[in-house]
Amino acid sequence: MKHKRFDFLHWHRIQQGTGEQTTLRFPAGTLTDFQADEVLKPLRVSCCGEERLILDRGYRWVNFAPNGKNHALMVQLDEKNVPRQLYVDICDGHGLDPDGIPFVNDLYLDVIALCEVQPDGHWRVTDTEIIDQHELEEALGQGKVTQAQYDLAWAEARAVEAALRAGTFEAAETVRQYLTDPYT
Repeated sequence: MKHKRFDFLHWHRIQQGTGEQTTLRFPAGTLTDFQADEVLKPLRVSCCGEERLILDRGYRWVNFAPNGKNHALMVQLDEKNVPRQLYVDICDGHGLDPDGIPFVNDLYLDVIALCEVQPDGHWRVTDTEIIDQHELEEALGQGKVTQAQYDLAWAEARAVEAALRAGTFEAAETVRQYLTDPYT
């Protein structure tokens, strides 16, 4: 299992000293809002069979880790706050490190999704994909995860993918509402 911190200000792609990262504790979970002001190297990834730019100057990453769940959602937005990709880390617990930076105990599998913004502002997922299966297989083979964690990762990834496709993934609605009114 990987201990993955959501500390984007110290990431090698970000020019040190720029950007803003805010962590908020809600009754429903922890939210981190990061905006990149200066990017040393834009980031393009393959998402559901198409290449997407997910990090560049002015892009924003909003991460929400809901309490009591085995996932954390990162919504990667362009400079106009339009979602470029939804990225869900499958995890076995999350919290705050002693320095206040949110983390997940990453179980290697991730679910990615493309979405389009509807006229009413809601998001409709248009495609999904479970990725990094090989990393989970390697982790199991190397004893980095137990069989129970392996099974949990697959069950959670399938449940998240189904909820994204059905439009019932609560974490996505929480982030969408936050982006609409960050003070609620």
